[in-house]
Amino acid sequence: MMEQIERLISEHINKDNPVCAYIYDIEGMKHHVKKMVELMPKQTFLFYAIKANPDKEIIKALLPLVKGFEVASIGELLKVREVSQTAPVLFGGPGKKDYELKAALQENVSYIHIESLLELRRLIILAKELNKYIKVLLRINLKAVELPITNISMGGRPSQFGLDEDKVEEAITLLFAAENTHIQFSGFHFHSLSNNLEAASHVEMIRHYIRRVKEWEQLYALDVQLINVGGGFGVSYEEQFEFNWREFITLLTKSTEFQALEDVPIYFEPGRIIVAEFGYYVTEIIDIKKSYDQFFGIVRGGTHHNRLPASWDHNQPFTIIPQENWSYPFKRPCVHHSKVTIVGELCTPKDQFYKDAFIEKLRVGDIIMFEKSGAYCWTISHHDFLGHPHPDFHYIMEGNNYV
Repeated sequence: MMEQIERLISEHINKDNPVCAYIYDIEGMKHHVKKMVELMPKQTFLFYAIKANPDKEIIKALLPLVKGFEVASIGELLKVREVSQTAPVLFGGPGKKDYELKAALQENVSYIHIESLLELRRLIILAKELNKYIKVLLRINLKAVELPITNISMGGRPSQFGLDEDKVEEAITLLFAAENTHIQFSGFHFHSLSNNLEAASHVEMIRHYIRRVKEWEQLYALDVQLINVGGGFGVSYEEQFEFNWREFITLLTKSTEFQALEDVPIYFEPGRIIVAEFGYYVTEIIDIKKSYDQFFGIVRGGTHHNRLPASWDHNQPFTIIPQENWSYPFKRPCVHHSKVTIVGELCTPKDQFYKDAFIEKLRVGDIIMFEKSGAYCWTISHHDFLGHPHPDFHYIMEGNNYV
């Protein structure tokens, strides 16, 4: 992979200006997803949550490999529909507006995740007005459940996400009322956390989901047709173990709760674990300076292109790609065997990628390749702050072709 990236940098990225680009390994991503799907039992299905990275080339590449896509806005829905008019789509997220619900109905999404009683009441009216039939899953925020500890938690505590557990009965009553003629209850949706690295604890969480669904099924005489257990599968950005997908699938499949489901489908809707490892943010060192006793390496680019390390307050892993060209008549700035903080070009001290990285050798003109930059990097960034140019985008495709 490094050889391909170096060739791409030397042959395809404009040398008139400092290097600054995203490179997506589309072929590596496809191979990864195929392996994930091969391990999954027949009643489980993989959706891609495009919030992690809605790049059109990524959606196109994943289209034949995943069951469908999870979206959290009309904008994301339309991105999927640009690629496919028929791909199954799950529509989630809090705060859905009437125009989004109407668009979801008109664009024939497969399921809408209901986040509140008000949202459900509005959808019942809108679907009837448009004479559109739609299936829904109730997103539930469980109480008194021990969840794995992660960077981001959306369940098991007060939250804007989903219906509290004590609202299930009222939601069921609305769904089966005579006034509801167009909304079909299909099951439940859970998404309690993000970036969990422990396979065993993730399985325990899903086992708890299934037990609660079985209880509601009996209590309210429901016909649960599917359970969406969300995403939240983690990626480690520092020196920790990675989420073990094989272990997760093995433990889940062996669990008594899973086996008791018989043929009831389970949906997974991850984003990060699908794309994070296959994106690279490559950018050139444009200055090295020493401030008092600390070295700073300044790159062309910054958190306006890749906000994840600042957002999550972690050090983004990187590799240095040495470049030998130096056209200036003065000595090339260089630092040896020292700690260097890698920062960007923005006018804020928060524009930082890595604090106090010990570096053997770094020169102005060398390239820093930030790894694991495929998820929540470009998409969540404040692209136009200070008006700096956007990075280029390149794709490693089949047969070592570049786009």
